[in-house]
Amino acid sequence: MKEFIVREDTTLKNFTDNTYAQASFCLRTLLRAKEVRVNGVKVGEDVPLRAGDSVRYFLTPAQEARQAFSIVYEDENVIVADKESGVNSEAVFSALSARGEAYFIHRLDRNTAGLIVFGKTRSAEEELLNAFRTRQVKKVYLGRVVGCPAAPHAVCSAYLKKDAKASRVYVQKQPVGEKIVTEYEVLARGETSLLKVTLHTGKTHQIRAHLAFLGFPVVGDEKYGNEAFNRACHATRQHLVSKELTLFCNGALAYLNERTFFSARTV
Repeated sequence: MKEFIVREDTTLKNFTDNTYAQASFCLRTLLRAKEVRVNGVKVGEDVPLRAGDSVRYFLTPAQEARQAFSIVYEDENVIVADKESGVNSEAVFSALSARGEAYFIHRLDRNTAGLIVFGKTRSAEEELLNAFRTRQVKKVYLGRVVGCPAAPHAVCSAYLKKDAKASRVYVQKQPVGEKIVTEYEVLARGETSLLKVTLHTGKTHQIRAHLAFLGFPVVGDEKYGNEAFNRACHATRQHLVSKELTLFCNGALAYLNERTFFSARTV
C-alpha cells in the first residue's frame, strides 16, 4: 500500500499520473477492483480531489514491480533518469523527491521514453537550466516513422505555433510562431523507417509535429500520427526515445562537460 497527500485541487487521474507512476500504469484496473481509497473510502472512478485529501493505492506485487524509470547516472549534483513510455516526467520527479532534494529541469512527453535530467542542488539546478536555455545540451532521439524520407539526411526548418487550449502545436513554413530546426538521418528504410533525430531547438512536441508535417509521422503517435496506419498495425505505443544526451557545462558541473549519457530504451 502507498499513501499520498494531495497538495492542490485536481482529479484522481491527474494526481496519479503526476505522483505515482506504478499506479498510473494500471489505474483502470485498480478502479475496477476498487483498490484505490480517497480519505478511506473506496472509489471506482476518476473523482475530484482537494488539497489535504489522502489517497491510498493497493497494488499487487507485480504491479508495484513494473519499472517506471531507471537511474543511468547519479552523483551529489545531478540525476540522469531513463523513463519508460507512458510515464509523466512529473511522476519521475515525485519519486526522486521522495528520496531527497530534487529540482525539475526539463520534461519529456508522457509517451516519449528515454533520458531526463534532474538537479540535486541549487547550483546544479542553475547550471542545468542555463545549459538548456542556451542550447548547451545536445539531444539525440531515435524514432520509428511511417514511410521513409527521400533524402538520407536533412536539416529542416519550419515554424511552430502552440495551441495551449487544444494541448497541441501546429507546424508551417510561414514565419508565424517560433522557429524550429530538426535534423534527421535515416538509419533503416522500409514501410516504417528508423531515424536518428537531433534537436537544434527544443519546443513542445517539436519532433512529433515536425516529422508529421514533413510527411513521415512517428509510429503510434495518437496526436500527430497516421491514425489509419496505427489502427491497422495495432500501434498503441509511441515509437520515440530520447536516446543520447550530452551536457556542455561550466561552473559547478564543469566535470560533466561533454559527458554523453545513453538510454537503454528502444523503439
